[in-house]
Amino acid sequence: MIFFIDTANLNEIKEAYNLGILDGVTTNPTLMAKEGITGSNNILKHYVDICNIVDGYVSAEVNATDYKGMIAEAEILSELHQNIVVKIPMTADGIKAIKYLSNKEIKTNCTLIFSAGQALLAAKAGATFVSPFVGRLDDIQADGLQLIAQIRLIFDNYGFETQILAASIRTPMHIIQCAEIGADVVTVPLSVILGLIKHPLTDKGLEQFTADYNKGNKQ
Repeated sequence: MIFFIDTANLNEIKEAYNLGILDGVTTNPTLMAKEGITGSNNILKHYVDICNIVDGYVSAEVNATDYKGMIAEAEILSELHQNIVVKIPMTADGIKAIKYLSNKEIKTNCTLIFSAGQALLAAKAGATFVSPFVGRLDDIQADGLQLIAQIRLIFDNYGFETQILAASIRTPMHIIQCAEIGADVVTVPLSVILGLIKHPLTDKGLEQFTADYNKGNKQ
């Protein structure tokens, strides 16, 4: 499974990268604003800063909602660094933009996916990734994990190369469940990645091992 971190915080990205398990980064205007990164020039520079930390895909989101605007922004973003993947929203204009960018061999991540039909259209248009939002579906009493399973089945049925990037991941268990279903990628906050490390029995066992070792070394 490929691990992305969902943040714009450079320190968090470095911490995840130093663990040795980070494959890339996703971010969005909300996460940028949370870090005080505003204004187009500052945002573009920040994407480059992220690319200089992680040797992997970095999703950079367009702000335009119309076809021509998306294309114009996407071409600027794709020139920033070879690892940039352009995030395009799931709309009719978004699908057209993904098709255009795919033909230009510009990698895309179709974001805000909430149905298997949306994922199917994005894959048909040539998206590199589709991003179904697991947690946001759970929030409205839908089944986000069931959506991942539906998309996995459809993509396998027809041999789509588009990768399933499970987003809006809230808990370590979400990661395990997405792995069981066969999501290609998960993008998660640093806290959720670190949550995979922790287990009370590991802590208890380590305490016991340390105590027993110290007993044997007492004079």
